[in-house]
Amino acid sequence: MNILVTGCNGQLGNEMQLQAKEHLQHKYFFTDVVIPEGSEAQKLDITNEQEVEAFVEANEIDCIVNCAAYTAVDKAECNEELCNLLNNIAPGYLAKAVGKRGGSIVQVSTDYVFDGTSYKPVTEELPTCPNSVYGRTKLAGEESVKANCKKYLIIRTAWLYSTFGNNFVKTMIRLGKEKPELGVVFDQVGTPTYARDLATAIFAAINQGIVSGIYHFSNEGVTSWYDFTKAIHRIAGIDTCHVKPLHTAEYPAPAPRPHYSVLDKTKIKDTYGIEIPHWETSLQACIEQLIAR
Repeated sequence: MNILVTGCNGQLGNEMQLQAKEHLQHKYFFTDVVIPEGSEAQKLDITNEQEVEAFVEANEIDCIVNCAAYTAVDKAECNEELCNLLNNIAPGYLAKAVGKRGGSIVQVSTDYVFDGTSYKPVTEELPTCPNSVYGRTKLAGEESVKANCKKYLIIRTAWLYSTFGNNFVKTMIRLGKEKPELGVVFDQVGTPTYARDLATAIFAAINQGIVSGIYHFSNEGVTSWYDFTKAIHRIAGIDTCHVKPLHTAEYPAPAPRPHYSVLDKTKIKDTYGIEIPHWETSLQACIEQLIAR
């Protein structure tokens, strides 16, 4: 297939580029709105409908993996128009363009489509109830994709990190080395997701044939941001920083965070026969990669 991966400079986009080298039966087109010097990726503005349609047609794209998004959750509260453009309208353009060719689209979504008030692992059937601009625009993006392409895979994930870009793991390692003490929220519970594992799951779906629907994916297990930080420091060998637990109310933010974001992965495991690593196993692998660099 001819596969277009948008947002290739991000965490997941970079992991997709790495894993593409293991799936050489396909031809890839990696794009982003800004291309670093020396990169082989191509420039594509996914908010321009004509540009998207022309690119998809000219390159005979069979499948799109949309890794592009507006992910600054707090800034989204005062940038709703831009957030909606990137998270809702643009995915609709991509889905429409590839749908015209009878192709498929993988749209990456988020746990923020829920309000976080559940008390057990969240299934795909649970009614959505976003309570932030980011969550509302990502949910609208899911609907745009479904309305414009018959063959779609919407994959909701949470707490994403990798060796690329800025993320919680890299920030906690940096702050752990710089500061004698850190306060981290302990009453928000979920599961970290190593972007490399998410990329593996996406390739499994593409190679086996996309079964249209909404799926949940994160690593296995459950933790809090506080316990996640303690594990990051332990694995990274940081023992000079005291990490203290905070209530959410002690760390106010413009956008509300879900208090419970544990995703049930039964559907994606059963559909594609994949095994998902425990979050600590994947965290260890990621930090080893960071140290090796």
